[in-house]
Amino acid sequence: MEEAHSSNQTPLLNKKHHNHLHRTGNVWTAVAHIITGVIGAGVLSLAWSMAQLGWIAGPLAMVLFASVTLISTYLLCNCYKTPDPEVGPVRNQSYIDAVNMNLGKTNARVCGLFVQVGLYGMGIAYTITSAISLRAIQKSNCYHNEGHNAECYFGDAQYMLAFGVVQLILSQINNFHNIQWLSVVAAIMSFAYSIIGLGLGIAKVVGNGYIKGSIRGISTSTTGEKVWLVSQALGDISFAYPYSLILIEIQDTLMSTPSEKDTMKTASIISISATTFFYLCCGALGYAAFGDKTPGNLLTGFGFYEPYWLIDFANMCIVLHLVGGYQVYSQPLFANVEKWVSVKFPDSGIIHKDFKLKLPLLPAFKLNVLRLCFRTIFVASTTTIAMLFPYFNQVLGVLGGIYFWPLSIYFPVQMYFKQRNVEAWSLKWVMLQSFSIVCLPLTLFALVGSIEGLITARLK
Repeated sequence: MEEAHSSNQTPLLNKKHHNHLHRTGNVWTAVAHIITGVIGAGVLSLAWSMAQLGWIAGPLAMVLFASVTLISTYLLCNCYKTPDPEVGPVRNQSYIDAVNMNLGKTNARVCGLFVQVGLYGMGIAYTITSAISLRAIQKSNCYHNEGHNAECYFGDAQYMLAFGVVQLILSQINNFHNIQWLSVVAAIMSFAYSIIGLGLGIAKVVGNGYIKGSIRGISTSTTGEKVWLVSQALGDISFAYPYSLILIEIQDTLMSTPSEKDTMKTASIISISATTFFYLCCGALGYAAFGDKTPGNLLTGFGFYEPYWLIDFANMCIVLHLVGGYQVYSQPLFANVEKWVSVKFPDSGIIHKDFKLKLPLLPAFKLNVLRLCFRTIFVASTTTIAMLFPYFNQVLGVLGGIYFWPLSIYFPVQMYFKQRNVEAWSLKWVMLQSFSIVCLPLTLFALVGSIEGLITARLK
């Protein structure tokens, strides 16, 4: 490796450099980023969630979480620039920066904890889901060749390791601005497998000749069991809307004209409307097709056996989407940690130097020691934890329960109050505070139930 350049810039100069990056994003690149981040592992659990809640509460819960996410989006879009959402002049490059500028360092530290846990958890969830999908391809072929009653059991550790190796390579992409192409590919894949799931659900319902399911959802032997399952279902639905984690980072990729705030709001309306439509369709048709036997993961739980090649293709689309989705959520965490280390050690040659690596038959590319070491450790740790807790629905529920209320509701509301100088006990203040307070017990209920489900699954 040969040394490419050395940077002894102060943090201020580095910030200035970042602020003058050539931003080329528009409504449609933002939509691609959002869909890549939002339509992911969560969509596959929604039929199961619908089955726990029933025909009335299930769709209402999805519309509720979509509405909360849209309100949160409108509040957060105004926080990208400080103190004025239109002209700034300060750009907040991440969610944590926005909280720090509006609510101070203490709140920023608390927010940072939730953000990092959320981003880290997404890496674990996506590793689990990709392995389940790869395993499903192998099982689909086995059932096709050996019959639907065959003993087709396969482990998933090797698939998690393979996914980890791919992410190890992609994680060396320098920053969020350089992965627009990956988001576009991943967004296309997400639509592909959602449409396939939709089509298979319709075909199954038509084949059955009637709609399965009930108003109260799946019956259980005890009331306590039903309560836990409902709470896990709510956690899974909240996980399906993880948009707040990466909103500011996506907004930081947009061109300044028209204003980033307006572009982001337009992109959010398009994306959340599209994703909610797919969520309702996939959840409802999955439940209508299988009723009480709805699998935890619609395309890998093997309610669908044929056409096996279409099941294989859908699961491969899931894997390709998760490859991009992992990076969409990991890049902000990489940037946060590496920025903190750079500020902490501004004169360190090792941290600030890039090295050029030339491999045979490949173009030269740059490596950074800090980036190489930290991102390798990150990918290795998410892969290891995923191998220890490979429980799809429970992991999604826990993650959704942890970050949904603080990041999608509490901090956006508080920043809006501060930025707009909303007076206490005014009508707007009362409405937004009520919105925040009402959503808190719902999120705690989802979190507690999902933790119970995770512990139970681990002890079995």
